[in-house]
Amino acid sequence: MAKWRRWSLHSRIYSRLLKFAGKVGAWIVEDDYDSEFRYLGQPLAALQGLDTEQRVIYAGTFSKVLFPSVRLGYIIAPPDLVKAFVRARSVGGHQSQTLDQAVLADFISAGHFARHIRKMRKLYAERQQVLLKAARSELSGRIEMKPSDAGMHLIGWLPEGVDDRAAARTALAGGVEVTPLSAYCIAPPTRGALRLGYTGYTPAEIRRAVHQLATLMPSCKS
Repeated sequence: MAKWRRWSLHSRIYSRLLKFAGKVGAWIVEDDYDSEFRYLGQPLAALQGLDTEQRVIYAGTFSKVLFPSVRLGYIIAPPDLVKAFVRARSVGGHQSQTLDQAVLADFISAGHFARHIRKMRKLYAERQQVLLKAARSELSGRIEMKPSDAGMHLIGWLPEGVDDRAAARTALAGGVEVTPLSAYCIAPPTRGALRLGYTGYTPAEIRRAVHQLATLMPSCKS
């Protein structure tokens, strides 16, 4: 029942947003780069799929779901904007390799892409659990972390008085790369936090990094 209520609320919000965009003649850019990696329940519906006003520009990339060097993405644009996007692409830089596009198209149509996503979704869900378990064991009182239903990173909240940029610098000096949450904020956040990635690392690497963070965190207070 709770999940249905959340879905219903999202649907109403999306509907109002789309109607507002149609009323004022605005465009909505929907960046949906990691929606494939949802670990609980069904994936949330894309705003573009609900759009009857032709106001949504939907963008995605294969760099996250396959590998970064594939350098292929896509845009689903309203019909009135297709020509403008084609012209912009032709003058905006190098064209994507035709061979790469053809191979990827065959990869998708043969069902390999869907199988790859299912495999990675299971693998990444397991790695998130490894990170959470290691953090509970070794970072209690230093970083507060909760599970996420989707995505490729978790947010680790730091204790009051800990500067997340200083914490990130200390972690990097110790061989662990994390990103301070304040790097994404216009105004300083009320509480520091670190963004921790887990999808690109083995369970052993995750545990080793968490152990290293545990030895470093006491020195991060401002």
